[in-house]
Formats: sequence, structure tokens, C-alpha cells
Amino acid sequence: MSRKQGVRPVVVAIDGPAGAGKSTISALVAERMGLVRVDTGAIYRALTLAVIEEGRTDDEAAACLGALDLRFEGGRCFLGTRDVSDEIRTPEVTARVSSVAAQPAVRAGLLSAQRQLGRAHGRGAVLEGRDIGTVVFPDADVKIFLTASAEARAERRLKELASRGVQSSFEAVRAALIERDRFDSERDVAPLVQAPDAICVDTTGKDIAQVVEEISVIVRDRLAALQ
Repeated sequence: MSRKQGVRPVVVAIDGPAGAGKSTISALVAERMGLVRVDTGAIYRALTLAVIEEGRTDDEAAACLGALDLRFEGGRCFLGTRDVSDEIRTPEVTARVSSVAAQPAVRAGLLSAQRQLGRAHGRGAVLEGRDIGTVVFPDADVKIFLTASAEARAERRLKELASRGVQSSFEAVRAALIERDRFDSERDVAPLVQAPDAICVDTTGKDIAQVVEEISVIVRDRLAALQ
């Protein structure tokens, strides 16, 4: 079925494991294509931060949904009036976000919010996460599964942590990524899996510009075919 211009906003879904480069690549692809970027991972991270600060267990995460005053502005994430963009990327939040996101009540509670964000902008949006193309937007116009070797992802994550003044080791970061891959892939609700109609893009050994160009070409070609 063809998609006529103006019928509905374009949705580009970019899924993949931690450290594959989803945040950076999604932002640049969105900018290149004139779309809005929606970081769904930041939504779950913000909720996880709220869970930690309220002293709740991961099983109690859904109790924080009602009071979650979350907004995005200028590429920053806010809880109420407080900018938590850096706080949601700390190792403590990272260690618990998969468990929080695996709670069925949490995923159900945030599903409509993600869909609204994806359809809220006239031209369309690039959404990143782990289940965008399989659960949130199974009818996305373009589906990309972004991946990379565990070693490449660990190196990137280590540099990211160092840039924020967080010290760790390659071995510790790699082990944490592998464990998170296992948890995300084996969870009962919305597991991390490549959608059957998604195009896999391996970023191992590629620089950011190469990956952005590769995905931008895929998006342009796919949207042209849908006209």
C-alpha cells in the first residue's frame, strides 16, 4: 500500500542494543531528514531516576507514573523544572533501567505517551529504543536495527562515561553491556529483537558520518517508494 504525502507524519524506528549509537545517530538522521527525534530510552531512564529517588524497588516503578512530570525541551530532559539530562545517564540509572522497563505496567503506561510523541509533529519523527519497530510502531514507515560488536559498544560507552567524569574499565563496561543484552532480549514483555521487516545496520568500524549517510539513504529510498 502506498503512502500519500500529508496523510500522516512519517515514523522512522531505530532499535538496537545499548551502546550501538542510537542516540547520536537518531539525532543526526532526524536533523538531516527534517524530522523530530524522540528518545524513548530517556523516558524510561527518567522514570528509573524517579524510582531511585523515591526509594522504591523496580517492581514498584509503575507507582511513579502518575506523578511523572516529564518533558523534553531543546534536546534536554526535565523532571518538573529540573534538568536531569545528565543524571539519567549515570551508572546507577543504567544498571536499573532495563529492570524498570521490563515491568508490564510500566510499558503499558508509557506506550500511549510514546505514540503521541511520535505523531505529534507535522512532518514526522525518528524514534529510538528497543521495541519501537516491534511494539510501539509496528507500522513504522522505516525500521532500522542498529547494532555493533560488544567490543565496539564497550569502547564507545567507556568514552561516554569518561566525558562525564565517570571512571570505569573496559572489562566492566563490556560485561555490563553483555548482561544488559541478555536481560533485554530475554524479558517477557517487549524483548529486544529485530523486527522481521527492519534493515540491520552494523556500526562496527564505521564513523558517525558513514552511518548517518547509510541510514539517510535508506530512509529517503523507503519514503520515495511509499509516495
